[in-house]
Amino acid sequence: MVTKKNDTNEMRRSSYDALSEQLTELRTEQRLEIARKLEEARAHGDLSENAEYAAAKEEQAQLEDKILHLENILNNAKIVDEEKIDTTKVGIGLKVTLEDLDNPGKTYTYTLVGSEELAIIGIPSGEMQSISQKSPVGQAITDHKVGDEVSVKIPRGIRHLKITAIER
Repeated sequence: MVTKKNDTNEMRRSSYDALSEQLTELRTEQRLEIARKLEEARAHGDLSENAEYAAAKEEQAQLEDKILHLENILNNAKIVDEEKIDTTKVGIGLKVTLEDLDNPGKTYTYTLVGSEELAIIGIPSGEMQSISQKSPVGQAITDHKVGDEVSVKIPRGIRHLKITAIER
């Protein structure tokens, strides 16, 4: 996902900290590694026909793009205070249990996360399932309360879900 400048990225503190650590590693160890590769490639002579040098320059450009992307995400981050989240309605950082009304007895439990958390970090350890607030299901359930029924258009058709629990 491409983050536009000035887009607010809601995320939990743990994800913000993980992204910050990742950015620090990219700025330090990764940059040093690429600098070493460039220096090695320069030692081979003529840079115009040096495939190792071209590959290292491409790797450097990709790294700098990733650094800029992470900086943008962090600069526009809005940390969700998980202790102060209103648990009466679905929001980022909350665990939501959904009953599949199309398949009686089938339930799903998700932790609703900001889209950048899911895209960059993946599923945080210790959580069974995370879902982006910008996904079809995430959008459908956000701001709804226990007992609310929602219809969600997903690639396999329309699903009918009921929110049965919301917790930290």
